[in-house]
Amino acid sequence: MAVLVTSLAGCGLFSSDPDPEEVVADFFGAFASGDTTRAASLTDSPEPAKALLDQVRIALAPQSVDFESQPERNSSADDQATASYKLNWHLPHDRLWSYTGEAQLYSVDDGWKVHWQPSVVHPQLAVQQTLAVRVDTPQLAPVLDRDGVALLAPQKVIGVVIDPATAGDLNAVAGQLAAAVGRFDPSVTQQSLVDGVKATKPGGTYAVVSLRDSDYQQVKPAIYELPGVRFTSQDRLLAADKEFAKQVLPSVRSLVDDKVAGRAGWRVVTVDTAGDELAELHAHPAEAAGAITSTLSTRVQTAAEQALDPIPGAAMIVALQPSTGDLLAVAQNAPADAQGPIALAGRYPPGSTFKIITAAAALSTGKVKPDTPVDCPGTINLEGRIVPNEGKFELGTVPLLTAFARSCNTTFAKLATDLPPAALTDAARDLGVGAYFVLPGLTTITGSVPPADTVAQRAENGFGQGKVVTSPFGMAIAAATVQSGRIPVPTLLRGTPTPAQNLGQPIKPEVLDSLRSMMREVVTTGTATALRGLPDVHGKTGTAQFGDGTNSHGWFVGYQGDLAFAVLLVGAGSSKPAVEASDRFLKSLG
Repeated sequence: MAVLVTSLAGCGLFSSDPDPEEVVADFFGAFASGDTTRAASLTDSPEPAKALLDQVRIALAPQSVDFESQPERNSSADDQATASYKLNWHLPHDRLWSYTGEAQLYSVDDGWKVHWQPSVVHPQLAVQQTLAVRVDTPQLAPVLDRDGVALLAPQKVIGVVIDPATAGDLNAVAGQLAAAVGRFDPSVTQQSLVDGVKATKPGGTYAVVSLRDSDYQQVKPAIYELPGVRFTSQDRLLAADKEFAKQVLPSVRSLVDDKVAGRAGWRVVTVDTAGDELAELHAHPAEAAGAITSTLSTRVQTAAEQALDPIPGAAMIVALQPSTGDLLAVAQNAPADAQGPIALAGRYPPGSTFKIITAAAALSTGKVKPDTPVDCPGTINLEGRIVPNEGKFELGTVPLLTAFARSCNTTFAKLATDLPPAALTDAARDLGVGAYFVLPGLTTITGSVPPADTVAQRAENGFGQGKVVTSPFGMAIAAATVQSGRIPVPTLLRGTPTPAQNLGQPIKPEVLDSLRSMMREVVTTGTATALRGLPDVHGKTGTAQFGDGTNSHGWFVGYQGDLAFAVLLVGAGSSKPAVEASDRFLKSLG
């Protein structure tokens, strides 16, 4: 313990010998350094002095104490003296508490003694009292969406634990507890509780589950009186609906944990023997943290989740703002949630949505334009690889714009074979597929488009099959790039940048204009005419075979104004359900 002692000897205020200033300095020096035995021995009541000095040091747990004499207030007579002092308590967490006081001394046969009374420690401390530190924790700051709506707000969470030492019949307690709380966490079973308790170290407790207060109140009558079952309480940031944005908000919470706690306030108080507070001696108010703002939109997230509600299989929507890269929504239904955050990091064949990239590669060569005539036969043989259109439909010779809108596999397979091996890889990267984004708190994958050395492989890649894989996140990036003319770097929290790597080159303005007109044609006359009643929708449908080729995913990728999105329905069989989900999504947004 550090101690700063300014001697009283030079003050000239004490005339008796031995000098009382030496006793005062010795007393406070010993107390400051933690030698309460020595300090107490310098008083006229060593036992009660040591008891209180120990209590105070334990209660305040100082990192150090500084003692300073206050000479201008010292005085003495032949057998009595008064010494003024200042104590500086350096408490944990960089807290400082300073005050002045006085100590009375008197001369006895064996020298000067400090007249013991609690006020020697602090002027307001009385008999049968001690000091205590009270910590005032500020309320957690909320996490708001882009419009100021609370995504995460403080809620009481009740922790349920088992104390093996007092549980008695463990099997019976575990059975009743699992029956009550298992509805909130299916992993909690009678056997899991028994196994967990048995693995607990001697003297420890086993944490069963953490429940929202509203859930706890439902089961409290069934578990509160169970032997050995104990409860803790704390505030945590939670979404009002535990199912809302559940693939994103837990990550957001982990990111902001150290930013929303604020700075705890603290007070030094006097307390009686029962620990009840009597008087406040010092106070430093709590400092709440400011709210954290996310780029997410409650309105867009809600619309996306509702659009997926009727779908029985795994389905997902990712939406972002092309102009800023702000991530607006990551929605998955329950079957998708069971597989993890697949909207952001799943790898799926993109099917015909990849024709956006094939078209970009072909248009960039300058050899074709939207009105360039191209063939769209029902099937085509490219070095042994038979590529069919869906249902083997054929259009004959049509403008590239029409082949794109009607989704001619044969056309785009042939376009891809006329390109260099890495052309689709480069075009994909220019649209953001293949980029690496270190989005704090989330794992994201945009996709992979390897170079294709063989004609057959380029043909398959050209209409989104073969070795091409993407995620809804990656295809939403691609759609946003077409809309904005540059790859948007996605963000999740305001003020938190996203490192990005492997970004491609800017796409020529004339190529972007062509892609936009072709994606608009898909909606007005092509495979997504179900969206024709909505204003300014651009997009591309996709049916992507997987496995043995008998099953297909359904895609729709597009944008409307400053909103880009990708919809994927796993195993839907065609793109039609994805278009229908897109329709529900956009109509809900108005």
